Amino acid sequence: MRKLPRVLVVEDEPAIAELIAVNLRHNGFAPIIVFDAEAAQREVEAILPDVILLDWMLPGGSGLNLARQWRAHERTKGVPIIMLTARSEETDKVQGLDAGADDYVTKPFSTQELLARIRAVLRRRVPEAVADRVSAGALLLDAEAHRVSFEGRELRMGPTEFRLLHFLMKHPERVHSRATLLDRVWGDHVFIEERTVDVHIKRLREALGPAGVALETVRGAGYRFSARPLQTQTDAASA
Repeated sequence: MRKLPRVLVVEDEPAIAELIAVNLRHNGFAPIIVFDAEAAQREVEAILPDVILLDWMLPGGSGLNLARQWRAHERTKGVPIIMLTARSEETDKVQGLDAGADDYVTKPFSTQELLARIRAVLRRRVPEAVADRVSAGALLLDAEAHRVSFEGRELRMGPTEFRLLHFLMKHPERVHSRATLLDRVWGDHVFIEERTVDVHIKRLREALGPAGVALETVRGAGYRFSARPLQTQTDAASA
């Protein structure tokens, strides 16, 4: 028997939570409903869900704080998170993405759009490229082991940043538009805003530390990965 994807619905309004749950059940998902931050943490600790629908404002804690907490933990950092909120300003969306959310749905929303977004984030858990190793200077990405290291030190990053770096390193010295990156890294991006790419590039630069110089912003065009700055660092270190 096929295992249904488990969707943890963290929503403090019972009517909205039940509406989401009914639609999830009718479309091949197994919903688990909780109404506050404490219950959400208990569920995540008990059985890891396949995706989390997380309300921004919750009794006993903020959804943003939960997202940050889960992203910082090794066990939960790869679970897709979709924020549910009535906040619609761009700054709020960026704040949600910065906290670790993979997507952002503004209330009121259509259940069909929400289902499409859930399917999209689940598809994105599969890496864009086949398992391999790619390097640039002292930066090494091992897709099969799902590890990135720089100068022998392992770097920690989320699954989306890993896929983004993998794609850029596999296609260096080319300028990739935000639309191209969404298509090649995120997959089906009908509902994803191009601003999402900027947020994940920022996270990737932070995760790379000194190696972040390889990620170049080309104003008005997009982003490029260049091995030249890394090679310069390597040459300087060996001189």
